[in-house]
Amino acid sequence: MYALTNAVVHTASSRGTVEGGVLVEGSEIRAVGDIDVPDEADVLDCDGNHITPGLIDAHSHAGMAEWGEPEDGDINELTDPVTPHVSALDGFHPHDKELDHAVRSGVTTVSARMGSANVIGGVICSMKTHGNLADEMFLREDGMKAAMGENPKRVHGEEHDREPATRSGVAATLREALMRAEDYKDRRDHAGDSGEPFERDLGMENLARVLDGELPLRVHAHRADDIMTVFRIAAEFDIEDLSIEHATEGHLIAEEFAERDVPAVVGPSASSATKYELSNITFETPGLLHEAGVTVAIQTDAPVLPQQHLDVCVGLAVREGLPAEAALDTVTRNAAAILGIEDRVGTLEEGTDADLAVWDDEFYAFDSTAQHVFVDGEHVFDHERDKTDLREEWER
Repeated sequence: MYALTNAVVHTASSRGTVEGGVLVEGSEIRAVGDIDVPDEADVLDCDGNHITPGLIDAHSHAGMAEWGEPEDGDINELTDPVTPHVSALDGFHPHDKELDHAVRSGVTTVSARMGSANVIGGVICSMKTHGNLADEMFLREDGMKAAMGENPKRVHGEEHDREPATRSGVAATLREALMRAEDYKDRRDHAGDSGEPFERDLGMENLARVLDGELPLRVHAHRADDIMTVFRIAAEFDIEDLSIEHATEGHLIAEEFAERDVPAVVGPSASSATKYELSNITFETPGLLHEAGVTVAIQTDAPVLPQQHLDVCVGLAVREGLPAEAALDTVTRNAAAILGIEDRVGTLEEGTDADLAVWDDEFYAFDSTAQHVFVDGEHVFDHERDKTDLREEWER
C-alpha cells in the first residue's frame, strides 16, 4: 500500500484538480484528495508536486517496431495489402526498450499497433508499458488498423507492383474487403439452413466484428480528401465506431469530424513534410479540432517520435493554441475513451488501475520531468533512484 501525499492531484475526472494525495492499495486506487493514511502504508511525500493519471499514447508502435531495429520489426505483414487476421498481441515484445522509455516519461499505456503499409493491417491492442508477459500487460483489443493514402500506394503499388497503386485503388481495396466480410457474415449466419459445411476465416471473422460494431475501425489518414473518403466508406457500411489516426489536415474539415462525432488521434506533428500528404502539418491541429468540439488525443507514433516525448508533443500543442485546461485530457481521459479502456485507466478515481505519475511541474512544461511512476500499483520508476549517469555508464 502506498500513500502519495502533499500533492496537486489532476484527476482528469469530473472532480478536476484537488489538493491532497492518492492512496494506492494493491493494483487499484482507493482514495483521492483528502486521504486517511493507514499506518501500514508506505508514504511518499510529493512535496507539492503534481500527480496525473499515467499518460496514454493512443497510437504507438512501442513493443512492435522495436527500439534500435533497422527495419520495421513486426509491424507490417507485407505479404498482402489486406491482413485482418493478424494481431498486435502476437507481435508485442514486452522488453522493447521503447517501453522502458515510456515508463520513465510517465506513459503507462499505449495502443500498440501495426504500421500503415497495408490497407487493412490487423487487430491492435491497448497495452500497459510495464511487465514481463504481453498477456499480463494486455488491456483490450481496441480496433482494426486500416490506412489510406501514400503508404499503401508506395508499398504495394510501387514496391510490389500490385493493387493498390492509387488512392482510388486503396479505397476500392478497403470496400472490397468489407463487402467480402458482409458476404461472409451472411453465409455464416445461414450455414445451418443449407446443411453445407461452413469454413471459418479468421480475417473475415475479425472484419465481421468491425461491421457488427464490436471492433472499432482505426484509419491512418493525413489528407482531408482521404479523411472524407473514410467518412464516405464508413457511412456505406454503417460503421459508427471509428477514429481518424494522424488527422494531419483534420483542422481543415473540423466541422465534418464534429458533425459525425468522430475522434481524432493527432500527430506526430514534430516533423517536416517528408511526403506530400504532410504538407499542412502543424501543432495548431489539436487546438482547432478541440475548438470545433472534436474529441482529440495526441500521439507520438513511436518510434517515429520517441515514446518519451509524448508530453513534449502536448506542450507544443498548447503553445500553438490548445487550451492548457484541455492538455491533460488529450493523453488521459480522451485517449482512454477513444480506446474503450476508460473504465480502467485515464482518470484518478477510486477503483481504477493505480497508474499514475508524479511531476515536478505541469506535466507538459518543457522543463518538467516525471519523478515517480506507478503501473498497476507498482512503483516502477523513481527519478532519483533510477536516473542514468551517462558518464558513469560510459566509464564502466
